[in-house]
Amino acid sequence: MVFGSDQGLVGQFNEAMVDFVAKTLASLPGEKVVWSVGERLRSRLAEVQLLPLADFLLPGSINAITALVGQILLEVDTQRDQGKIGKVYVFHHRPKSGSIYSAVSQQLLPLDYGWQRGLVSKKWPTPMLPEVVFSKERTLKALVREFLFVSLYRACAESLASENASRLAAMQRAEKNIDELQAQLKQTFHRLRQSDIDEELFDVLSGFEALRE
Repeated sequence: MVFGSDQGLVGQFNEAMVDFVAKTLASLPGEKVVWSVGERLRSRLAEVQLLPLADFLLPGSINAITALVGQILLEVDTQRDQGKIGKVYVFHHRPKSGSIYSAVSQQLLPLDYGWQRGLVSKKWPTPMLPEVVFSKERTLKALVREFLFVSLYRACAESLASENASRLAAMQRAEKNIDELQAQLKQTFHRLRQSDIDEELFDVLSGFEALRE
């Protein structure tokens, strides 16, 4: 599952993601199936022979992320029930300080064994231990689904945040270039205006000297 951008003024947002995905998938064994989030990203993936099997529309706002995540989870459940996929990875950009972002990946399914051991080794923060209301299998399934939902939601939100940060940085660079160009044009205007004034004064002085002689 790869998150991209469908907006302009984002620089190499999609290109950097496609390069990262291609390098990461090349190191993984087995057949790969790619799902894309974003129409522009789909065409970029196709250029590197990673034609997405399914594609989803990017949400236009934070409120629309929930519906997108629901569609993705439904597709994941369908593909897993049919035995078509065994592992699920998500690729997206994560914002850093300022307008910097970096491409990251996370294995969603099956749950990472090292991560599970880390959870087991943690001490429960209160003396009141939790109780399982329903069956353990049902509770575990619900918790795993919530984990997948939160992970996908965070991936999409971080991708949108990185996209907006990239667009803001591009606009700031454009504004800086406009200010520099405006300053250069003002200097050129003043220089040309001063040159015209000097020429007019020279003509007046030359005429005055000619009349005096």
